[in-house]
This record gives sequence, structure tokens and C-alpha cells, in this order.
Amino acid sequence: MLVEEVKKRTGLNWPITTEWPQRGVVIAISSGAGDTGRRKSPPRRDGANLPELRPEGFRLIVEGQATQPTVVWIHGADSRGALFGVGQFLRSLNWAKGSASLPPNLDIATAPVQPIRGHQLGYRATANSYDGWDDKQFEQYIRELALFGANSIEGIPFQDERKSPHMPLPRDVMNRRLSEICARYEMDYWIWTPADFDLKDTAKRKEYLAKHEALFRDCPRLDGVFFPGGDPGDNAPELVVPYLEDLSRLLTSHHPHAKIWLSMQGFEKPQVDFVHTWINGKMPDWLGGLVAGPSSPPIPETRARLPQRYGLRDYPDITHTVRCQFEVTWWDPAFAFTLGRECANPRPVFYKLVQNWFGPYTRGFISYSDGVHDDVNKTVWSMSGWDAGLEAREILIQYSRFFFGPAVAESAADGILALEKNWEGPLAGNGSVDGTLALWQRLEHKAPELRGNWRWQLCLLRAYYDAYTRHRQLYESELEHEANGVLAAAPKSGAEAAVDAALAVLQRAVTQPVEKEWRARIGQLCAELFKSIKLQTSVPLYQASGHERGAVLDFVDHPLNNRWWLEDEFARIRKLANEADKLQGLELIRTWETPGAGSFYDEVGNVAKSPHVIRGEGLNTDPMMEKNPNPGFWWWEEGSSRKRLSWQTSMDWPLGLAYHQLDPNASYRVRLTGYGQAKLRANGQLLTPTRDARHDIGEFKEFPLPANLLKDGKLVLTFDPLPDEARLNWRQQSRVSEVWLLKE
Repeated sequence: MLVEEVKKRTGLNWPITTEWPQRGVVIAISSGAGDTGRRKSPPRRDGANLPELRPEGFRLIVEGQATQPTVVWIHGADSRGALFGVGQFLRSLNWAKGSASLPPNLDIATAPVQPIRGHQLGYRATANSYDGWDDKQFEQYIRELALFGANSIEGIPFQDERKSPHMPLPRDVMNRRLSEICARYEMDYWIWTPADFDLKDTAKRKEYLAKHEALFRDCPRLDGVFFPGGDPGDNAPELVVPYLEDLSRLLTSHHPHAKIWLSMQGFEKPQVDFVHTWINGKMPDWLGGLVAGPSSPPIPETRARLPQRYGLRDYPDITHTVRCQFEVTWWDPAFAFTLGRECANPRPVFYKLVQNWFGPYTRGFISYSDGVHDDVNKTVWSMSGWDAGLEAREILIQYSRFFFGPAVAESAADGILALEKNWEGPLAGNGSVDGTLALWQRLEHKAPELRGNWRWQLCLLRAYYDAYTRHRQLYESELEHEANGVLAAAPKSGAEAAVDAALAVLQRAVTQPVEKEWRARIGQLCAELFKSIKLQTSVPLYQASGHERGAVLDFVDHPLNNRWWLEDEFARIRKLANEADKLQGLELIRTWETPGAGSFYDEVGNVAKSPHVIRGEGLNTDPMMEKNPNPGFWWWEEGSSRKRLSWQTSMDWPLGLAYHQLDPNASYRVRLTGYGQAKLRANGQLLTPTRDARHDIGEFKEFPLPANLLKDGKLVLTFDPLPDEARLNWRQQSRVSEVWLLKE
């Protein structure tokens, strides 16, 4: 492996021998505690708990004169340690065409903090890239994950029975090949096998057990079976436990050391209590432990209740950005409408924080991933699971040195950090987005040989996409502002003429688009990524499995103003019976976000348009955003809803809204849009609505404010929780989208 990876990068063809050479520089790979029996042995240090003696640990040391090393030792505590030592060697290597060197005084001794460090690679239609790979591509990717410290791979053998148009091999064949690859690299092989059917269906239950046994028989290596209690699946633990007991007998008959792991995703408290009572009462040998995934009980609580003999494994969602476990904090809606849920999403600083926050409670992790778009995140998790003290930038430098080359390693690492920064705060005011693109354009010019490198292509795609989206947002927001200005003349020009003029302004987003070259480059990069790594960025062009599954190209021109909603509203207004009603309708549209002097407007889920929304703690002390509620972005009509953009963001609920320097002698009312009901308080006093629409998105609720509440000119609006909605699906729960404080 070492020789092959060096040759790819340098063209050098190093010979391999099991006899010590008589002359020249030697790279010696060994493992174990005993004598190598060779002419030389790796240098030893005194001590009982040295990193290179612990499981999977290694020492990488350069021996010899400073200018002419004679031996590079890669010595592992065991064979896995030797593998990971080779990974460190390759990540430390300074290379170019025809040359390779290491720092002369290099001496690294290290062992992993967490024993489980892995990633899920599901060969199924849902994936946005894995379903297009053959076994050689899987092997290369698994090798690269191992070189950064991963020791586990999790397959998805059964779930999602749709046929992918991209699969070069049948799923049962690939399931076996993945197991064979893991056996060859001595990595653990896991499978994720939910029961997304009713376990009371005895025929289906029997069928699934038979499918599992056939897989167990077919796999040369299998170490773990992860059964998610929910997501998908909706079976009570009283049905899950006997099913897993039956499954365990089949598993251990073929793989005696393999264990079954259970998550309690979506379980309510009585179900969680049942599982813990069962574990403490039965102490089953076949159970490896519990898995904490999205919507599972809190990790600290689970670890505290779980007997120490059982492991707790994390199942972090590192693949999604919205409607997921780790949503991007206060993401600008422009990105939610375009990049969506499954885009190239390097978040190294954030995921380093999350891993360090929860890692000490667990024995490690196997991440949830549905494609290569989260490749940087995989590396951050793998290396943080090895050494929690590594800084994000150092991880990215090693990543960039290995995949892009030493000449651009530091600049590319900073470029990846900049991509994460692109997503912070309001997009319109984030001028660094253009600077990030300028950096990547300079790198693109500096390293043309990386044009076909898919990791490089992913970074470029994000840099161009972010900048293009920002400039479109600036342009289209100004077009809507100009259209509203046209509507102001409606009383003089007439409603029909004002509508025609406003539509002409809005249509310039289509007829006179901005940054055409950037837009063309985005399309080109998407085509190159499909060719290089089978990344499916479009449903019609590249047969993505769904619009929410990485189809960023299909949304690159999604309106970033309310053009679609305005077109529909104008058509409705044209049909009104009289001119007065038409003018009234146009005036409401024109002043929607600008209600006049002394009045205020907040789109509560839009980081750029919510000046009065109270924020909570920062991510450094609240990585799960439990004390700083995060906005939600709705996915309606496959991402192509024509509703007003503000209605497609919401919160349930913000911590509150704060206003200062109000007129204590004026009368005010609060107006809301959202869905369902709202229990609104003003300075602690519960308000009574005079208008209380509950069911249609965008309908108004209104609450007059008692005059005595504003004596000091200050107002804080808060929302009471609605406990009667706790059992509702989150899609049916009440929420708020917009808040007006209107001065009469």
C-alpha cells in the first residue's frame, strides 16, 4: 500500500523486500513486541504504557544523520498499528514528482483514544455517489479512510430496495466484497440493518432473518450488527428484543465474536426505560452495547444508565446540513434553498467541537454518511477519535498534503476553513465569501494538475457556488426592492400597470442574470464530479435518487427573492372585483417587510432579517443548540415551493424578541405568521388574540398590546410551550415564521 500510494504521487517505484538491504535508505515496517529477527530492530524506549505498545499504536521514527537518514522505522504495537503507522508516514511525506522526503528528526509515537473509529458506506440507491462505485473504488476509499485512522466500515446490505441506475455490481455481491476488503485491511466490518416493517408480521420477520443468515454466511468478516430502533422503523422494544435474540443466534453461529448493537432512536421514555431494565436484568452476552444516533436519548444520560461492560457508540450525522441532527447554526436561507440538505459540507471546526464534547462518553463512533460530499468531516472525526488534542487546521493540513500535495497544503487547509466560515452569519454581509472564491481560484491556477481530483473539485464547487449564491441574493433582493418601489406608484398608474411594471423588473433575474461565468463553472464542476466519483448533483442530468439527495445543480438558480410568490399574488390580485381591493392588496405586498416608521418586522428564522430575535449560548458551550434554538427550513413540493420565502423558515420557538425605545404613549399590536397556535406573552403577560388563523401557512394572527405594558418603552415577547403537541409529528407542530410589532 505504501509503495502504491507513493508511486501515484511521485512516480517513484520503491522495491519491496523481506531481506535487509546492504546499502541505501531503508523504510522498515514491523509490528509486535518480539524481536524482528532481522539485522536491525526498531529503537525501543523504556516504559510500560508507551503509545507504541498500546493496541493500534505505533512509532514512526527517522534514524541516521540529519542530512542522510539510513532507516525510517514504522513499528506498530500490532498489525493494525503498522497500518496506521504507514498512514502517518504518508501524511507526513513531503512529495513531488520524482521526489519524496521526511523531516530528518521525525519521531512520532501515538495510539488512538477511541477504539471504534468508522464510517457508514451504504451501497444503496439513497446514496449520492457510493451506488456508482465498483469494488476497486470502494477499496481505494476504504484504504484512504484507514490511512487517516479509521478502523471500521459499516455497510447497508438490505434497506432501500430501489434499483439504482448506477450500480456496477449487484448488492449482494458488493456486500460480500466490502467484507472481503475489510478482512484484507484488517478493519472491522459492521452492517446497519433496520426493521422498517411490523415485527408482528411473522412471515416478513422470518424472511428477514433468513436474509440476514445468508449474509452472515457469505461474509468472510463481520464484527458488528447495528439495529436502529427507529429512523427507520416503528417497532416497540418488546418486539425488538426477541427479534434481536433470534438474530444473535444466527450471527454467532457464523461469526462467534460479532456483537449486536441497538439504538433507541425515536424511543419515548417508557420504551427507553424498558430497554435499560431489560439490559440490567438479562445482561446478554450477544449485546455489544447501545448506539446514540439522531433522536436518541442524550449521550451522557445513556452512558450513566448503561452497565460498564457494554459499549456506547456514537452514530453522528456528518452528512446533512438541515432537517438533521447537527443543523448548520442560523444558516442563511439562501443556502437552505439552493445547497440544501446534502451538499459539499466541510465543517471541520464544528465537528471537532462535537467530537471532543461527546467522545469521552463513548467508545467511539461510526458516522452516518450518504456520499463523498462529507469527506472532510470523515477525516476530522477519524483523526479526532485518534487524538482529541489535534487542532482542526493541523488535520486539514495533513489531509491537503496527502490528497493535494505539500505545495498547496497550508493554503488549501485555510481554504477549507474558509468554506466553513462562508456559512456564518448573513450571506449578504459576508464579504469573505468572495475572498474564499478568490483563494480557490488562485489555487486552481497554481495547481492545474489537480483538475481531475474529486476532492479538489468538491472544494472548488462550494467556493463558486457560495459566491454565485451571494451575488444572486444581492441582485435579486435589489430587484424585489425596485419592484416594491414600482408598486408605490400604483394609486397613480393603476393596479394593472403597476403589476406589469413590477413583473418586468422581477423578470430581469432570468433575462439578465449575474455572474454567468461562475454559473457555467458550477455546471462544469458538477459534470466533472459525476465523471470522477459518480457524484449525482442533478436528478435529470445525473439520476440522483431524489432532489434532496445532493441535487445542488437543480437548485442553483432557485429564486432568492419572492418572485414566484409575487407572480402568483399578482395573478390573484388581477382577478379582484374592484380597483380599491387591488390597490389594497398591492400595498400590503409593498410594505410587507417595511411596515412604516415606529413599526418593526422580523423574519424569525432568517439570520439577516431577525434583529429583535433573542439568541442564546454559542456553540462552544451549546453544540446541540439546546439553549439557542435553531431555525428550521421546510421542504415543500420537492424544494420548489412557490410560497413566500419567509414562510419556508420557522422556529418553534425563538427564545423571544426584544424591543427598546418604544413610544409609551402609542398603541401597538403584534402580528404573526406561521402555523398552528401560539401562546404569546408580552413582558410576561399572556395576550389574547383578536385574529387567530391557525391552519393555513401565511395567515395572520394579531394580538393587541395593553397600554400599561410599555411604560418604560421596553417590550419582550415570549412564547409558551404547547405540551399538548408533544406527541404530534414535528411537521404538525405549531411554529412561528414572522413577527411584526405594528404601531397604530
